[in-house]
Amino acid sequence: MEMFSQQIEQGQAALQLQEYDRAIQSFQAAIELDPQQPFAYWYLGIAFLLNGQEEEGQFTWLAVLSEVEDNPEIVLDELLLLLDNQANLCEQQGAIQNAWLLRRHGYELCPTTLENLLRLIQLSLTPDQSKAIDFEELEGWLNASQEQLQALPPNTVDAELLLSTLQSLLAYAPEIPQLPSWIVAVAPQIANPLLLMACILPKAVNWAYGFRQPKVAASLIQAYLTIDPQNLEMLGHLASFYQDATEYDQGIQIAQERLALSTTLPDVIYSSHLLLRGLLSAGGYWDTACATMQQHREWLSSIKPDLVLGLHSAHTLRLMTASYYLPYFSDTAENRRLQNQVVQACQDNIQHYSQAAVQRYQQRHRQKQASHASPAKLRIGYISHCLVKHSVGWLARWLIQHHDRDRLTLYGYLMHHRPQDALQDWYINQFEKTYFLDRDFADDTTAMAEQIYQDEIDILIDLDSITLDVTCEILAMKPAPIQVSWLGWDAIGMSAIDYFIVDPYVLPEQAQSYYTEKLWRLPETYIAVDGFEVGVPTLRRSDLALPEDAVVYLTAQRGYKRHRETAKLQMQVIHAVPNSYLLIKGFADNQSIQQFFYEIADEVGVPRDRLRFLSGTPSEAVHRANLRIADVVLDTYPYNGATTTLETLWMEVPIVTWVGKQFAARNSYTMMMNAGITEGIAWSAEEYVEWGIKLGTDLDLRKQVVWKLHQSKQFSPLWNGKQFTQEIEKALISMWKQFTSQT
Repeated sequence: MEMFSQQIEQGQAALQLQEYDRAIQSFQAAIELDPQQPFAYWYLGIAFLLNGQEEEGQFTWLAVLSEVEDNPEIVLDELLLLLDNQANLCEQQGAIQNAWLLRRHGYELCPTTLENLLRLIQLSLTPDQSKAIDFEELEGWLNASQEQLQALPPNTVDAELLLSTLQSLLAYAPEIPQLPSWIVAVAPQIANPLLLMACILPKAVNWAYGFRQPKVAASLIQAYLTIDPQNLEMLGHLASFYQDATEYDQGIQIAQERLALSTTLPDVIYSSHLLLRGLLSAGGYWDTACATMQQHREWLSSIKPDLVLGLHSAHTLRLMTASYYLPYFSDTAENRRLQNQVVQACQDNIQHYSQAAVQRYQQRHRQKQASHASPAKLRIGYISHCLVKHSVGWLARWLIQHHDRDRLTLYGYLMHHRPQDALQDWYINQFEKTYFLDRDFADDTTAMAEQIYQDEIDILIDLDSITLDVTCEILAMKPAPIQVSWLGWDAIGMSAIDYFIVDPYVLPEQAQSYYTEKLWRLPETYIAVDGFEVGVPTLRRSDLALPEDAVVYLTAQRGYKRHRETAKLQMQVIHAVPNSYLLIKGFADNQSIQQFFYEIADEVGVPRDRLRFLSGTPSEAVHRANLRIADVVLDTYPYNGATTTLETLWMEVPIVTWVGKQFAARNSYTMMMNAGITEGIAWSAEEYVEWGIKLGTDLDLRKQVVWKLHQSKQFSPLWNGKQFTQEIEKALISMWKQFTSQT
């Protein structure tokens, strides 16, 4: 017996050292000494298995198991225990493939051992294994574990094991169809639902925004809500995910549910904001949206610094962006004042809870200012979530490309790392250093602010404004001595931002009186590009059953920008121009947007068959090519097109715009002026209709505009990215000189 024990111990030692041939020899010797001991066969089978001899290992076990007559379950349990112990050892040694193999065989021997099955799922989803996931097999394991979980009483399974398994699934297989129902089965086993929420929510957010998979994210949140249906945090994310997935009705419904459950003013405002987002995205709920906005304005007006002071970061940031939809409804300076009021209260709270960092940053800023020094090269940081395949990403690239690297060093502070985004890759190559909030700082805004400070950025340029809350939080800490907003939207309304870059046209002369930031007016234009890539068109008039001699108008804006009164003006143009048709393109729900336009057409007296609704295009380049199908583009008001207007002018298509008083209502105006075009610029609703009719009925006028647009590409400031970059660089150097000359 002593010799037998020695051979077993030698075999176990060999297994631990991963010397499997020697282990096999030791266990075979032990069996020769005492063939009646089953566990020697269990060890031998394990050694065969780990040595790549799976058939021999299985045969060794089954030969013994088939001969057991008394208490076979006890004998099997002994084998399963050894497999579990050896799998744990392999995992500790980093031998993941071996651990997976042992647990796989353990599952085949006893599919009802839940702990082994969960660990098998985890091992299948480690970095080493995940590249070769057999999803069909994984689905089978999920189904098997789900059935077992559903049959068990609540709180009887190791919650930590369940949560770690879920983490693996969320990291490597969130799109697997069974995952939401599996989460529902797991939920009763987690005594504290917030632990489950903490596991699901960050991954759902990452899949929605980092990987642009909002449907996957929504399914995960919906699964969680089966156990915690009134969780405001999860309901808020679910509303956004549904809206981003173009499931607008569901997004609206969830936002309404959240609003009904909200009890504090910050929660009420955020719920209302989500509801507006859904109503405007859908594009066909104008009356409801107007009523919601009226109430929303009243709630925003109630925001005062003392109400915001002390709020949690998440609530503060949601208030920061809550005024986003104001300019889509009206063109008034009051919108700007209201936004300034809300944003400033939020900035004060951010600086309060980030007080130590803010004071440290300010101290060095004062030291730099007092030194009156001008570095040989200014360090310029660009902060944005839009330097990807996004409107801002397409437009900003000419400035970045033409920057003088002998005078400036460029840094990029981006939000989401998107490995498959070619435009983001291009930007990465332009910057001296690039950082990502998600990849490099685990979404910690204070860490990114600290990096900006450590990089000693002289001027930080914001391209997001209030389109992204976390960008605003970083800017509020003021990690750079000079901070500037440009391009991405209207100004934030934050005293931590020093300048807002504009031009002579995009804001009226008196605008400084209601802007927190100092307006820095460039001499000609606040944006210029060298051009756009144009693809092969996919639209022909014959495809849309349009007569050859038809006058074709196009409106090509997303649902947010579709204002009922402007749409009515567009219908008046169609009504007045014989043989005219209106093409309607945008990212909106077909049924709701069609009903929206049909109702207005009926009201104005335009036959419905003179409207055509266009689906999306496969790429931006194809979208631009398809613009040529139009004779005239009808712009939106009070929120103009921006990128769409630039693309329209580049494609040499006449455009009609109504110039308002605020930034959002003057984008097309500045672009047309800087392209040398005044035909189509209206200063009232009446002029908008008049220009629409005139450009539709006067073919010679249209030809003149097309020719002027063609010629403008040779000399207009709008199409001269290099000259524009020089003006921006002059501005940046002047900003720095002004900063260091102050005492």
